[in-house]
Amino acid sequence: MSEATENDASDAATNQRSAIRAYKLYTGRDNASHVLKGTVSENSRTDVVAVHFKETSAHGSFAWHNAPEAQFVITLSGTLQFKTRDGETFLLQTGDVLIAEDTAGSGHEWSMIGDQPWKRAYVVLKPGATDLFIPDPCTAGG
Repeated sequence: MSEATENDASDAATNQRSAIRAYKLYTGRDNASHVLKGTVSENSRTDVVAVHFKETSAHGSFAWHNAPEAQFVITLSGTLQFKTRDGETFLLQTGDVLIAEDTAGSGHEWSMIGDQPWKRAYVVLKPGATDLFIPDPCTAGG
């Protein structure tokens, strides 16, 4: 194997490892919240304006609401079930990134699963900044 081929294989393996699971909540043309599954790369950068942290006790929930602003929600601990009004659901777990961009429309709700608190970091995106989201091919048309 040539040195270039070895480097290409190494780069591909590094890129595959550096993908972090992400879910994107967004408002569709139908004014409803929708979800896409995908990744963000640990090597990417974007502009942000604020960071804050929050903890919710185990078994908590939050009824229908919209994201207050476009933001990353990085789960440090806990497991949650998210749901849109159209019935789309996904499970958010430790290490996952939620890209919350459904700032208008029908919104979403969440409820915690298990006995761990939900510890998270909110990273507020600068208006117009890229969200770094790469949709999985099977959900890209959603």
